[in-house]
Amino acid sequence: MIRVLVADDSATSRALLSALFSGEADFTVVGEATNGKEAVALAEQLKPDLVTMDLQMPVMDGLEATKQIMVRSPRPIIIVSYSARQREVELSLEATRAGALMALPKPDGPGSPRFASDQKQLVSMARAMAQVKVVRRHGSPLAPASAPRDSYSGTFSTAAPRGRVRLVAIAASTGGPPAIRDILAALPRSFPVPILIVQHIAVGFTSGLAHWLSGDSQMPVKVAETGELAAVGCVYIAPDDRHIGCRLDAEGKIRILLDNSPASGAFRPSASFLFRSVAESLGENALSVILTGMGDDGIAGLRAVKSAGGRVIAQDEATSVIFGMPREAIRAGVVDMVVPLGEIAQRLTEIVR
Repeated sequence: MIRVLVADDSATSRALLSALFSGEADFTVVGEATNGKEAVALAEQLKPDLVTMDLQMPVMDGLEATKQIMVRSPRPIIIVSYSARQREVELSLEATRAGALMALPKPDGPGSPRFASDQKQLVSMARAMAQVKVVRRHGSPLAPASAPRDSYSGTFSTAAPRGRVRLVAIAASTGGPPAIRDILAALPRSFPVPILIVQHIAVGFTSGLAHWLSGDSQMPVKVAETGELAAVGCVYIAPDDRHIGCRLDAEGKIRILLDNSPASGAFRPSASFLFRSVAESLGENALSVILTGMGDDGIAGLRAVKSAGGRVIAQDEATSVIFGMPREAIRAGVVDMVVPLGEIAQRLTEIVR
């Protein structure tokens, strides 16, 4: 049985979320908090398997409550927010830096045409996130949580020198936003190639993600538009519900490709679509990076990258929030190098020189 603590200052929202979870055979709501201070106290007292956290609450907001819970009584936290406005999305993403696992939209209610899909998404993610083993933060926003440990670690030897890298492709899921922000923050303004990114994130949050990522980045970060030139030193985020890739135009320049083809697995945008696209367009001139995340999205695409002579970096287990996607890539034998998060930017800079 998954024991849930619901934190929200709205009685209507608490009732909705509690009813939603109580309707599932494997969930039980063990407590409700009306503000962040209560959420911190109840998390310590009740030791739930999962906390759903609103952001805008009196006495103590959800961001501060998340920080305190992850220091005092760490447990999986999902930010559940009504608004996809830029400021609220950025607060949600700051909460992921503090230890929250992800941010999701709050279901509007049974009368909404999106209610069934929002309910399914929230329950599915709550069920998965409740299994994640989180760690005490000791006040640090960067200490990782982890999934069950494997023996995979260290660095893979790289192959013989290959062609000049013309583009970097990055994909991430759970834990990705703060990881991507750390990488971009450490890359120089003069980074000599474009970067394309797939981040699994709730619909409506992508524009806010791009703005949030630009906060520490020396390079411009934007939501990608189809057909635009992939400019050197620019970062392009896959838009809501569209695959991202690239193609070469008649002059051999790299253009952004957006695609509405069906989801790959459960995902659109898909990491595998991105990696497969860069492999087909750039071959050995592509460098791919697979970061923290649950599941195996990206593995099929990385096989194409390796077959085409491209290079692949995977985030290591110790710094991954969930060592799912990187682990599956390592198991598939498609990774050249396994690198701690804090060293990925340096490795990218060295390889693309």
